Amino acid sequence: MGKITFYEGRNFTGRSYECSGDSCDMHTYLNRCNSIRVESGCWMIYERPAYMGHQYFLRRGEYPDFQNWLGFNDSIRSCRIIPPHRGTFRVRVYEQEEFKGQMMEFTNDCPHVHEEFCHHDIHSCNLLDGYWIFYEEPNYRGRQYILRPGEYKKYTDWGAKNSRIGSLRRAMELH
Repeated sequence: MGKITFYEGRNFTGRSYECSGDSCDMHTYLNRCNSIRVESGCWMIYERPAYMGHQYFLRRGEYPDFQNWLGFNDSIRSCRIIPPHRGTFRVRVYEQEEFKGQMMEFTNDCPHVHEEFCHHDIHSCNLLDGYWIFYEEPNYRGRQYILRPGEYKKYTDWGAKNSRIGSLRRAMELH
């Protein structure tokens, strides 16, 4: 599985909480989170308990400050490990709800969806293989959303407040 350690202070200082699986509510272990060390696995961390609020995708590495994971603040209250996927990655995105309109299939990361798909908005998608991260802005910036295999008939199905997707990336460890 994976291993992740959360620290209250910047640069891996202060109280810490080590985790090797999903944690629905970490508030009893930490008051805040200012740095994280990911020893193994891919993780989605969440601003609020029960996997709610802003989401942040982390791979193996060190994050000495919440700005290193593009965090808005030092509040991390839950986390989930992303199961490893060894096969192909495939997602089909559509310009309209209910899988209508123009469609494009992605099998690799895409830093600028608009340049490839010619649309700024994605209203539905069919995630065929692997887990994917959708970002509101190009170059893997802005709000993030983890999507697992399945059908998403409208953007609210993956938790978004609008249909703007600027980039997308496969949720996988780099080797």
